[in-house]
Amino acid sequence: MAKMKNRARGKADPVVTEIVRNGVIAVTEEMKTNLMRTAYNIIIYEALDFTTGLFTTEGETVSIGIGLPMFIRGMAETVKAKIRHFGRQNMRPGDIYVTNDSYLTGSHLNHVTLTLPIFYRGVLVGFSCCMAHWLDIGGTLGGITTDIFSEGLQIPILKLHDRGRPNETLIEVIKQNMRLPSRAMGDLRAQITAVKTGERRFLELVDRYGREQVLAAIGAIMDHSEAMARARTRSIPDGVYEAESFMDDDGIEIGKQVPIRVRVIVKGEEMTIDLTDVSRQVRGSFNSGITTGHACSQVAYKCLTSPTDYPINDGAFRSLRAIVPPGRVVSAVRPAPMRWWMTYPMTIVDTVFKALAPVIPDRVIAGHHADLVIAATHGINTKTAEFFLANFGPLGGGWGAKRNEDGVSGTVCINDGDTHNSPSEQSEVKFPLVVERYALIQDSGGAGRYRGGLGLERVVRARVPMTFNSHVERAHCKPWGLAGGNEATGNEVAIRVGGQWKTDFPNAKVLVAYLQPGDAFRMRSGGGGGYGSALERPIEAVAADARQGYISLAAAKEFYGVVLDPKTFTADLQASERLRSAMRSAGPNAAA
Repeated sequence: MAKMKNRARGKADPVVTEIVRNGVIAVTEEMKTNLMRTAYNIIIYEALDFTTGLFTTEGETVSIGIGLPMFIRGMAETVKAKIRHFGRQNMRPGDIYVTNDSYLTGSHLNHVTLTLPIFYRGVLVGFSCCMAHWLDIGGTLGGITTDIFSEGLQIPILKLHDRGRPNETLIEVIKQNMRLPSRAMGDLRAQITAVKTGERRFLELVDRYGREQVLAAIGAIMDHSEAMARARTRSIPDGVYEAESFMDDDGIEIGKQVPIRVRVIVKGEEMTIDLTDVSRQVRGSFNSGITTGHACSQVAYKCLTSPTDYPINDGAFRSLRAIVPPGRVVSAVRPAPMRWWMTYPMTIVDTVFKALAPVIPDRVIAGHHADLVIAATHGINTKTAEFFLANFGPLGGGWGAKRNEDGVSGTVCINDGDTHNSPSEQSEVKFPLVVERYALIQDSGGAGRYRGGLGLERVVRARVPMTFNSHVERAHCKPWGLAGGNEATGNEVAIRVGGQWKTDFPNAKVLVAYLQPGDAFRMRSGGGGGYGSALERPIEAVAADARQGYISLAAAKEFYGVVLDPKTFTADLQASERLRSAMRSAGPNAAA
């Protein structure tokens, strides 16, 4: 049995440890709040596309503000890279370091990361960090990019502030490459506010309880997280578990599926997630860097072993090994394009759950819609004569059912964690768009003893001429069911031009479509897969779903074997039992 390594600095006082546990969570949450309140772009202050964090002097995660799960490894590796680049001996109070290197953060260039070294009485005690999405980072707007150079400004590891003095040359270079420089500078200042908040509040904690006690408490918290993760891993039967799925295509070779294969090895209190057989990096912009390969392994492991253990810290991952060879879609090498980095990792997490479903059915869910399902539009607002870039944040969709619970509906994908849908009213005020429809989609959830969650439909009308782009995945790889549950509907995109809907796209990637006033686009997110046989769902639960409009009368009969009165939605029990008996006799595929 592997032994835990005690990394605590000295003996931790248990009372101080619990105060510090809640204190570091409070610090990172206040960093989040201040960023939200001071940011300029809706994608930060409303959609919450960012994450804040505190890190040790070694770059280990102490706590991250609940945000995008996939950022956890990217932020930690960025802090470590900045330590290697500058050296601790060359870091000074008042420094702030910046980068958006995609191959380091693992994500696209839009994610700008600021890191501030925290000094207490001249001694380095940690780092405050913030990674946030800038709406524009330059680069081409439409179509599929094929290398990193077309995606925008690349900022290597540089000093944004040197001992408190701003690097005005760097700031001017950034401004020169932004289409909306005032917005970008507003978001940059907001991130500075966030990391300074982390510095101030962490120093208050250290000053109150003492440097050695706080650092010892952080070590004890990490050791506890490690112990909990190891204990939960021991409860998984030893073995090698495999599963596969696929992505629709890379946006260039239309219709050519991108294979996703995972291997999970459990031995005692340790788990290995092997992504060797995940597809090689692709020509289209759906690649991500190697830190994201490790991050999707960590996200899956966290969900399986310690989903409610806070703060989220590196101790929880000491019993995890991720095998991520370079050159895969989640470990792409320069100059691979990275703009839609977030899409494939979600399906990898889904596939890890799928691999382990036979041995820990109580801890996994069926497949979910696994995409942001967003559209990007841009043009000139004729009312203000200003250029605009608009999106609504992730649409949300259906999540898979569990062994004892229906899947949730209209909820953002696993990559985006705590991000939010943008309010329709706010988007209509800020951009020349009108939301015509925003509703749950009937029959989108996979049928099962427990039903998958429902997807959402949003129809948006253009008020001025604009260009529309969507890069939506999982139209063909539909969210799968487990233990006999049915698959859900996939993600869909359509556009209305001249009053006619165009729906015959080969996938859900609609690129450089020109919309005139009155034209519209429609985004439909997929549902979640079902769990267990639909013929085992209680008849009254099926009737209740029909009354709520979640399923149609036809679906109630076809998939669940339930006959309902079309006016009262009352179940005909005798007819339903006869139908279910006949469907069971016909075999397991009768309701598929």
